Amino acid sequence: MTLPYHYEGTCPTTGKLLRLPRSPQSEQIAQQLWKTLEADPTWPREGKMYGVLLTEDAHGNEQILKAFSGLINGEALLPDWVPPLPGRSTFANAEVSTLLSLETLKQELIQLQTLPIYQEYQTLQEACDIELAALDTVHLIRKQERDRQRKTNHDPQFRNDLQWQSRQDGSDRRQLKKQQKERLEPLRQQILIAESRIKAIKQERRQLSQQLQIQMHQAYQLTNFLGLSTSLRALMPQGAPTGTGECCAPKLLHHAAILGLRPIAMAEFWWGEAKGDRIPGTFYGACQTRCQPIMGFLLGGTQRRSIDLPILYEDEIMLAVDKPSGLLSVPGRGSDRMDCAWMRLKSHYSDIQPVHRLDQDTSGVLLFAKNLDMQRALRQCFEQRQVEKVYEAIVVGEVLQDMGSIDLPLWGDPTQRPRQIVDAARGKPALTKFRVSNRSDGRTRLVLHPVTGRTHQLRVHTAAGLNSPILGDHLYGLEDNQRLHLHARHLMVPHPITMEAVAIDSPVPF
Repeated sequence: MTLPYHYEGTCPTTGKLLRLPRSPQSEQIAQQLWKTLEADPTWPREGKMYGVLLTEDAHGNEQILKAFSGLINGEALLPDWVPPLPGRSTFANAEVSTLLSLETLKQELIQLQTLPIYQEYQTLQEACDIELAALDTVHLIRKQERDRQRKTNHDPQFRNDLQWQSRQDGSDRRQLKKQQKERLEPLRQQILIAESRIKAIKQERRQLSQQLQIQMHQAYQLTNFLGLSTSLRALMPQGAPTGTGECCAPKLLHHAAILGLRPIAMAEFWWGEAKGDRIPGTFYGACQTRCQPIMGFLLGGTQRRSIDLPILYEDEIMLAVDKPSGLLSVPGRGSDRMDCAWMRLKSHYSDIQPVHRLDQDTSGVLLFAKNLDMQRALRQCFEQRQVEKVYEAIVVGEVLQDMGSIDLPLWGDPTQRPRQIVDAARGKPALTKFRVSNRSDGRTRLVLHPVTGRTHQLRVHTAAGLNSPILGDHLYGLEDNQRLHLHARHLMVPHPITMEAVAIDSPVPF
């Protein structure tokens, strides 16, 4: 099984390694974005990085943020996309002035590099080389003739004449080279002046660019999920590469932090024309030079809260926890009812999905799927009654019958929500099998096997069918301060992949 890529970094505040996954869900969101871009003929095809961040607000609602690196058609701010990092306006005038200076220097550089003197010098140098080569050819022929004459004529005076001719050839060659140098020198001096200016321009452009980057990095402000803000310059005091802060990841994480959103997963991809080793439609991680050094700060405050739920079973597709009494299975209505088993798990497993539910006051085995496909498969097992569920309860009163079935249809009265009532006309079929475990002090411990899975089925069936409400049931029994004594102690479900029965048990806490 391939593990997902994680954006990660060490938080400078806590010293903890923090990680944010690129989950299958975030990849699906990214793929939908690039399909949208592909279908828009007006969107620029220039190759660049794009990113999406899957987040969650304080109420557990998912929100998706999207970003592009750099500019789109010269614009940094577009509707429906996260804005650039704050601070750009503080150096906007300096940026405009610097860019104008850089453009002026660029044009001067182009003009100097295309001066006609380079071609004139090259043409004259080639002519001089040809002229010198021709003279060398003449001198070679003369030397060969002198060598021949020395073999046949040994007269001292004649040999002196030959030696003088040799010296004269050398003198003629030196004279020619001197004349050529004198012709080339004015052009060479002009070239030296031009190259000196070119070198100075390049240095000046480099200094202006570095100065602008420093101003930019001092102005750019980053905020993390701890509420801390700092500049890029402070995070990278040794200097940051060009483009730092303009990538997708910093823009997405900063924006999520200032909006009070909790990041769940992020994905970045290349879209548009290929460039270098960047391939369209391919996912990439944080760039090592610009984003990775600041990732630890950006992820600060994303430490996942403790699940605080015992895990009874886990594999690659499903997970079961031991839910305590009083904790919701899924979020309720209202901002004060967001804490639940599902939300706690989502902070660790971004794609986790509930398979079934337990009442808030019921404890025990609660099953989750690790993705939507497995959620559908497992729910189908519940719907087709392929799941064995065993509950244990203590009821008020002595149940005389050792075992039996309760077959009472249940209906949810809309005027008394969440109460369920027995209603033969409007109710849905509901069947529970029971067995007495023991009787003591006017109470009975029952083992319950719900065949159907109606809301509050076991609570209504024991209260109405056995005339013995569950101990601690404020809704269908007596008012008292005890917890609801109903516990899901056993769940056996066919594994969606292997089809083998998976048995999950939770010890009864009462």
